[in-house]
Order: sequence, then structure tokens, then C-alpha cells
Amino acid sequence: MRMLNASMAPAPDRPVKVLQFGEGNFLRAFVDYMVDIANEKTGFNGSIVLVKPIEMGQLFPAFTEQDKRYTVMLRGLVDGKPMESTRIITSVSDVVDAYRDYSHYADYAKCETLRFIVSNTTEAGIVLDTTDDISLCPPKSYPGKLCKFLYERAVHFDYAADKGLIILPVELIDDNGIELKRCVLALAKQWNLGDKFIAWLENACVFTSTLVDRIVTGYPRGEDQAIFEKLGYEDHILVTAEPFGLWVIESQKDISKELPLPDCGLPVIFTDNQKPYKQRKVRILNGAHTSFVPMAYQFGYDTVLDAMNDPVIQNFMQKTLYDEVIPTLTLPKEDLMAFAEAVTGRFCNPYIRHMLLSICLNCVSKWRARCLPSLSVYVEKEGKLPNHLAFSLAALLSLYSGGKAADGKIHKQRKVDHAEFDLQDDAAVVAFFTEESFASPEEEVKAFLSNSAFFGQDLTQIPGLYDYVLDAYRDILEHGMREVVTKRFPV
Repeated sequence: MRMLNASMAPAPDRPVKVLQFGEGNFLRAFVDYMVDIANEKTGFNGSIVLVKPIEMGQLFPAFTEQDKRYTVMLRGLVDGKPMESTRIITSVSDVVDAYRDYSHYADYAKCETLRFIVSNTTEAGIVLDTTDDISLCPPKSYPGKLCKFLYERAVHFDYAADKGLIILPVELIDDNGIELKRCVLALAKQWNLGDKFIAWLENACVFTSTLVDRIVTGYPRGEDQAIFEKLGYEDHILVTAEPFGLWVIESQKDISKELPLPDCGLPVIFTDNQKPYKQRKVRILNGAHTSFVPMAYQFGYDTVLDAMNDPVIQNFMQKTLYDEVIPTLTLPKEDLMAFAEAVTGRFCNPYIRHMLLSICLNCVSKWRARCLPSLSVYVEKEGKLPNHLAFSLAALLSLYSGGKAADGKIHKQRKVDHAEFDLQDDAAVVAFFTEESFASPEEEVKAFLSNSAFFGQDLTQIPGLYDYVLDAYRDILEHGMREVVTKRFPV
């Protein structure tokens, strides 16, 4: 079978407009996919250069073998119906290793047409490293690489205002653009690059903060040959993902005309405040996971899909979102309802095997960040407890309680099928559940809820919460999770 190449997917030579730090699955199935559509449907007319930003490992040889062509396959449920689509991406024009071919990489700082820099260097990538050095080729850290690249560009173009760049980090940290700019400015000062360069950074460049959302499942190992037969060609850097996508771009300057992604129907929102959208994602998508997963695992399920096929669990999750979370949020109700409906479809995606125990990682701090704000605002607005969110605390306590310490984790056996499992969490949480001794459920619930180190406050001060969680916890201990949830939250 033939290998995917340029002759199968020809494209015109386009000017380089995007330099992308990171060649991984997410960026290729998200940013590069969107640029490819913009090239087809708008006058964007730009190509992308992928930069390998770390020293370890080799670039995929298939990038060269396949003439920088690869396939994105989107699979999932749309409006409750199965959907599958494929697209051969032609938006990538070059791939460069910043370490093994530094001069080639550095030459792009002098590229007349370059306008955007995109990055996904992981959460650890946007960190200020004061030991970094501008004399290195390239500097060690991503902020160091970016600072040196921008400095060389500014000098080459004599600090021309129209040669500044728009920076679009998609790393999963709060205010990623603000933090990246802080790091770059700090290095510029440390390296004595001058006030003229700092002014150029401030005035000619735009550092955006972004929020991204798409589950990218990567290369489809185990089903790749069947997919090749369906496509009619081999593609060794094929990437699979869900159909849902969202890119919120926060900027104080309007850049929407330069990046016309919404014009071709892509799920991109330009705003001067991304926080309501982040709040929506954290409280609805992430909050749904955190509120039902400890319960679902104790039903005997191992994946999100398995759990969502149980009408009792799906009903619990939807009641949590529609009745208790959405009323606490500020975006328009129809927008929130549509997002929640999409979440149900995403959780039911038959192509994604999302393990419940993976979601349970650091579940105590996740509950604090994702569920506690909804519970608190609901109590403040409604003057009563949100029963589903309150029950999720009892389910969390039931999941964690009664285990033994093993290699810094909580080791337990699931009651419903005696399967052994480990829970990984902060050392203080592991110690609380494995080293503390409680004489009764009353004592355990009180100690758990009043632990301000876990929740940032004493939850026993929320009216009725202690009594509700204690009653639910006792019920779970006596009758088991499935019987209790079925009785308390009938479909």
C-alpha cells in the first residue's frame, strides 16, 4: 500500500505565517487542523513550521517521508449520532529541530511573513529559568528560546512595529500568555537586552492567553491497519481526536481579522476575558468528571463510557450539571446548556477509553477546584444544599477511606468485585486516610470536612452539609454504592 505524500495531497507554496513550538498530537489535531481549514475557506494563505523544542528524542522520520502530510481523523458523537471525518493536512511546510539544526531554526526569526507563534511545551514549559543563557543555541527553556528568537527578530528588522509577533500559547496553565510574557520580560532584563527591545515586546508583540479543549487520542495503535485499508494509504503520523473543539483566545488587542478561524465555522472565540469560558469548562466538564467518577468506580465500572451507559449514573451526572452547576454560572443559559449537552456526547464517545482511576488522580484537590465553587454559590443563591454535589463528597470519602499506604498511594480493594486498586494523591491526603484512626463515621466525616488544608475552609460550617454527608456515608457503608444511588436518585 502506498505511503501518504504530497502527490496525493498537493498544495500551493504558501508564505510561512506560523512558527509552532511542539510537534505533538494535540497541536497537529487542533491548531494545524484549523489553519488547514482556514487556508481552504478564507484568504489566510499561510503555512506552519513545526519546531521540536526539546533536545531529547528524534523528529518523526515520517514527517520527511510523507512530505509533511498527515491525516486527522475525528470520531465521536455529534447530536447523538456517530460521526467520522478525515482530512489530509497540508498546512505544514517545514519541520525543524532547534538543537540539531539551530541555524535553520534561527533563520525563521528573519522571515518577513511570520506573524504567529504557537506553543504547547507542557505545563512545565512556561517556567522562568534564571540559569538560562542567551549564548546557548538554543537557550534551555521555552521562554528563553522565545526571548532570544524575538530579540534576533527585533534587531534584524530594526525594531519595526509591524514585525512584532502574536504569541498563542496553549499550555494548560492559568493565564498562560500573561505568565509567558512575564518570563520573557524577566529574561530580557536579566540578559540586558535593552529598553528598546522591552518596548518592542510591549508594543509590537501581542501575548494572548488561551483556553483549549479537545480530547486527542493520538495514533490509533491496534486499529491502524484497518484504518489504512479504509483510507487507501498508509500514514504513520495519523492522529485521531474527538469532533468537539474549543479555542478561546484572550487579547487586549483585536487580532480576529488576522486569524479568521471563526469565519470558516471553527469553534474559536476571541475575547478580552476568557475567565467565564474557563469557569464553564472547569465546573461543567471537569466538575462532571470529579463529581460522578468516585461513585461510578464503586459501581464496578472502569471507564467513563461504561459508566455513561448506566442510566442511573448518566441521570446523576446530568442532574448535577443542569440543576446544580449551570444555575451558578454567568454565561447565557443557552450557551451553558449547549456545552453541557456536548459534554454528555463526549463522555459517550465510543472511540475514547478514559479510565475512571486516571480521573481520580488527586481527586481531593480536584473536588475543591471543580466542585466546591458550584456548591458554595448554589448554597448562597438557593439557601439549600445541592444534593448531587453534596453526595459526591460522600462518594469521594467512601472511595478513599479504609485503605492502606503502599508506595505513597492508598491501596484498596473494590467491594463490588474485589478488584485491587491504588489511589494517588497528595502526601497529606494519603496520610489522612491511611495513618489517621477514626472511632466512628461521625468522627471521620467531621475530620474530613473540617480539614481546611484540603478544602481551603471548614466545610462543616456550610449549613446542613455535615449531616447530609454523614447520612449518605453511613448509607453507603451499610448498603453499597449502587443501591444507595439508585434509591436516592431514581431515574
